[in-house]
Amino acid sequence: MEKPVLVVMAAGMGSRYGGLKQIDPVGPNGELIIDYSIFDARRAGFDTVVFVIKPELERAFRAAIGDRLSRYMKVGYAFQELKDLPAGYTVPEGREKPWGTCHAVLAARKLVDGPFAVINADDYYGPEAFQEIYDYLSANPDEGGVYRYAMVGYRLGNTVTENGTVARGVCEEDENGFLHQITERTRIAKDGDNARYTEDGGATWTALAGDTVVSMNLWGFTRSFMDEAKVEFPAFLRRTLVEDPLKGEYFLPAVVADLIGGGKAQVKVLRSGDRWYGVTYPQDKPVVVDALARMTRDGRYPAPLWQD
Repeated sequence: MEKPVLVVMAAGMGSRYGGLKQIDPVGPNGELIIDYSIFDARRAGFDTVVFVIKPELERAFRAAIGDRLSRYMKVGYAFQELKDLPAGYTVPEGREKPWGTCHAVLAARKLVDGPFAVINADDYYGPEAFQEIYDYLSANPDEGGVYRYAMVGYRLGNTVTENGTVARGVCEEDENGFLHQITERTRIAKDGDNARYTEDGGATWTALAGDTVVSMNLWGFTRSFMDEAKVEFPAFLRRTLVEDPLKGEYFLPAVVADLIGGGKAQVKVLRSGDRWYGVTYPQDKPVVVDALARMTRDGRYPAPLWQD
């Protein structure tokens, strides 16, 4: 098998945070969140990373991240562009929003030939998650006519913030530990050690246990996912260009759900006991800074992170 490649979705601007949060230092020596992800991925066995970015961000991204990390990993760039559409389709007039997470992954299709993991650039996942996904991808090729995919699930209580609501993919597993269903809840709020969500603007709330398993967009795929996502993209466009041409998105979990429902794929739900960290709101940044400083003091990471 080919060695797994890490694909990093870094084209998003972080609308609620207001800026390029991927390029915002959080570590004790000016490290970025993505530094920790790449460090943990390299430690797990990954040696190649592909950053999916907007073309206009290339110079800033290389200067802040890529050039430095290329000393430790093989680095490639893929560009998520609105005009990257199948033959016969054009960008609707007035559309500025990118086409979503699955479209971002498709942007890397020419740079990925084997198994690959997908992460968000602005999330801290912890070392356990990268080891779990690397080991799975290294040992589980597609077989028996079924695609063998994986995701790393987190305890919901380890992913919520005190500073507002968050969106999370709530996971249901079957008796064999494979993903049965993933439901996107777009407004989840912390509620003590647990959480709750609303779908009517806060008029009513439904409780969620703190140990509910949620997806934080850390997926593991074989090359087959690229091929399936490419094949399904025109059907998505046909629907979306009628129903929501300016904002409709080709979401990665939706494509995974369709492949599971069609009997084409099984998705093993791996577990990480690590706490997830991210900067959903500006007020979250001090929490991330404090956590990384503590983990550095405790010896989980060297200081500075990258040492020759």
